[in-house]
Amino acid sequence: MLIYAQNLAFWVATCYKTRVIPADEFRRILGHFATGVTVVTTCGGEGQPTGLTASAFTSVSLDPPLVLVCVDHTSQTYPSLLERGRFAVNVLARDQQEVSRRFASTRLDKFDGVPHRISALGLPLLDGALAHLECVTVRTHVEGDHTIFVARVERAAGGSGEPLLYYRGRYDRLSGVNA
Repeated sequence: MLIYAQNLAFWVATCYKTRVIPADEFRRILGHFATGVTVVTTCGGEGQPTGLTASAFTSVSLDPPLVLVCVDHTSQTYPSLLERGRFAVNVLARDQQEVSRRFASTRLDKFDGVPHRISALGLPLLDGALAHLECVTVRTHVEGDHTIFVARVERAAGGSGEPLLYYRGRYDRLSGVNA
């Protein structure tokens, strides 16, 4: 597997000799796990905001406060995340499907027309998000076709509302029924 990092190409050794399950089947099975939807944002080398939609996000530790996000090596935002060493996680609200689609695309103008502000830590925060976590990368782990970014949360803020969910390849919402 060839990985590009900061204009360097190198081969990553893998312990996998053969594919156990086809990628499309694996994606279909993982679709049975409902996830929240986030947009991970940072700024590029010239200060321009960049970001990507990510559902592979979770907490790691309460003390210290750590989270992780998994980023595909082909993402346009990947080089900036490596270079900058900090990012924001914007937890999307139920009405932000179009924001999620925009940041999941390959378009270069993802921030055009998307209300946001730059935080005191220099990170783009999307208006209307349920929560913002401003993070500093403490470790990266290359695994398969993604890099796992483990980061310490430096600042966090949350609001009210319902989350945007992703389930079986489509957006969904909470049913409102408590079990």
